[in-house]
Amino acid sequence: MKNISEEQLKKWFRISCTWEAISCAILFLVAMPIKYQFGYVLQMPFAGIFHGFWFSAYLILLFVTRKFYKWDDEDFIFYIMFAFIPFATLSLHKKIEEK
Repeated sequence: MKNISEEQLKKWFRISCTWEAISCAILFLVAMPIKYQFGYVLQMPFAGIFHGFWFSAYLILLFVTRKFYKWDDEDFIFYIMFAFIPFATLSLHKKIEEK
């Protein structure tokens, strides 16, 4: 990761933030209602794995981004908490784009 440019980092972080929010929407607004309303559980593993991948990608890229932008511990903990608030990652990637 030492040879990554700022533009590449922004691009990948933006992608991970966006897809994390999309996968959260798919999980909460599609897969879970189908499971609990109709009793179909086939979609849950796929939606869960898809969301888990992007959730993990967001957290991994968060560590790389922290080193790149030299965030203090307080900001970093705050950004980690964004991962656990649905759709909050979208606001963080906008903040990164501004820098």
